[in-house]
Amino acid sequence: MAFQILRRAIGSRSSPILSPGHLNPSSGSGSGSGSLLSSVARAFCSQAPIRATLFPGDGIGPEIAESVKEVFREAEVPIEWEEHYVSKEIDPRTQSFLTWESLESVRQNGVGLKGPMATPIGKGHRSLNLTLRKELNLYANVRPCYSLPGYKTRYDNVDLITIRENTEGEYSGLEHQVVRGVVESLKIITRQASLRVAEYAFHYAKTHGRERVSAIHKANIMQKTDGLFLKCCREVAEKYPEITYEEVVIDNCCMMLVKNPALFDVLVMPNLYGDIISDLCAGLIGGLGLTPSCNIGEGGIALAEAVHGSAPDIAGKNLANPTALLLSAVTMLRHLKLNDKADRIHDAIINTISEGKYRTADLGGTSTTTEFTKAICDHL
Repeated sequence: MAFQILRRAIGSRSSPILSPGHLNPSSGSGSGSGSLLSSVARAFCSQAPIRATLFPGDGIGPEIAESVKEVFREAEVPIEWEEHYVSKEIDPRTQSFLTWESLESVRQNGVGLKGPMATPIGKGHRSLNLTLRKELNLYANVRPCYSLPGYKTRYDNVDLITIRENTEGEYSGLEHQVVRGVVESLKIITRQASLRVAEYAFHYAKTHGRERVSAIHKANIMQKTDGLFLKCCREVAEKYPEITYEEVVIDNCCMMLVKNPALFDVLVMPNLYGDIISDLCAGLIGGLGLTPSCNIGEGGIALAEAVHGSAPDIAGKNLANPTALLLSAVTMLRHLKLNDKADRIHDAIINTISEGKYRTADLGGTSTTTEFTKAICDHL
């Protein structure tokens, strides 16, 4: 039972993480669509490896990225990594420490994997994660949250998908000082972005056998912005009569999630609410260290990522848990339709954690990153 729920949560064995091309083949730029088609085509050709961008990140990022590479080698995954690191100087073309060449790599390859990247607070430059989302138009963040067999938490059989609008809302970055001591932040909600993420959520639900989509909002207070978001969700819901649609105020949603996560299936929401709710859902199943994530962009781009922090306090100490990045890499493989490889790696991760012999400190064990990774390879 637990494994059936787990497989349903991570997605159909034959269905990839959906890209915009599945929803509207004419959307996005020609080059982006071509990148996706070429990547998928190469997935069926054992002779040619698939080129994917890898951002190891900082802090514990390089260590857990190495775990992914080691597991992929053991599983003989046909991936050729193109690695890009965070620069030490701001690139004026991106206004951040991510270079234009790094972004171009993702655009050309159409697929990538990102480790944690820390952006210093209050330093006056653009967030690294925000740069990726805005420049690559990664409009939907898809985060499955499901209970891992053999790892006990306060909740059993959690099986949720949060889909977060990724490009606007309070994260539009439009802030200014009105007068001294008074600052103003603009929340941007557009019809185009709202329809796009709503369409993605409903199509995801239909394709992955989900029965309910819940739109999370605060339209009782923010009647114009969240009101527009709900209007777009309702419009899309009419095209999917087989999917149950509901609207839940965000504060009530938080309470309901903590009381009974089984009340929800797929949740779709604006940017800030998605940031909060997806972390709350991660807490239900053991934390961000166990939660995979994938960003979907126009033109067929998919950038999987570990959404936890860079944990500089344990960086270089061989203590980090690579599970989140490994499971995110699995979603990347499913996106590329490398389902057999994805299944093998996914099952090896689950079996290692369930067995309990090798677990990192955050999972209650004493194993190092290297030992945990080797145990996963042994299960392959």
